[in-house]
Amino acid sequence: MKNRSAIISKVNQLLIKRFDIPERSKALPDPLDLLIATILSQNTNDNNSYKAFQNLKDRYKSWDELIDEKRVTIESVIRVAGLAKQKSGAIKNLFNELKRNGSISIDFIKPLDNNLAIEQLSNYKGIGVKTASCVLLFALDRNVCPVDTHVHRTVNRIGIVSEKTPDKTFYALNENFPDGIAHSFHTNLIRLGREICKPTNPSCGICPLFKLCGYMEKNINTKGIGKKRDFMLLDNVGIKHSAATNK
Repeated sequence: MKNRSAIISKVNQLLIKRFDIPERSKALPDPLDLLIATILSQNTNDNNSYKAFQNLKDRYKSWDELIDEKRVTIESVIRVAGLAKQKSGAIKNLFNELKRNGSISIDFIKPLDNNLAIEQLSNYKGIGVKTASCVLLFALDRNVCPVDTHVHRTVNRIGIVSEKTPDKTFYALNENFPDGIAHSFHTNLIRLGREICKPTNPSCGICPLFKLCGYMEKNINTKGIGKKRDFMLLDNVGIKHSAATNK
């Protein structure tokens, strides 16, 4: 797409007009907290992954306690997030590697540029580009737009990029990305994907991007307002809620 940065900026403005500027925590979470939360969020909804993260925080006073914890115990604690065996394995492997390197921390990524930080984090089993880039945006406040299934689907339908995989979409989308808008763009695209631009039967008739979007199979008959689903796990890491209901 020609002038991709300008289109991204325009989409961001239209999404803010529809969904407002997304709220985010005033204090950035610890990068390791954010990384664990993001692992838990893989292939599940934010409500369940939030519950799993809180289960870990309630059970363990320090992440150091996970070093000698059995993987099956971690699996039972995070079961609500789904794929608990896979995710507990990724968490256990992460802590084994951090222990081997001498520090239960990923603060070593702070001075690294974005590409190198993603490369370093992706070396850990179970951590890919999306998970690593979430750490950069939500824990380090970098102007990086992670690409999950919602972002991948929406930006390709709109025509901002034309890529087959989320990782390829990530690198194409983040090339010359407009300054200072990654958080609002990413978060509101997730809302768009949850509420309107769904995988099947998208509600194109109520979409704020209808005129701009290049999707050729628009469902123009949709009317009404999509159900609000604005709870975002990664903006709530470190914040204790009694319940998270708007997923």
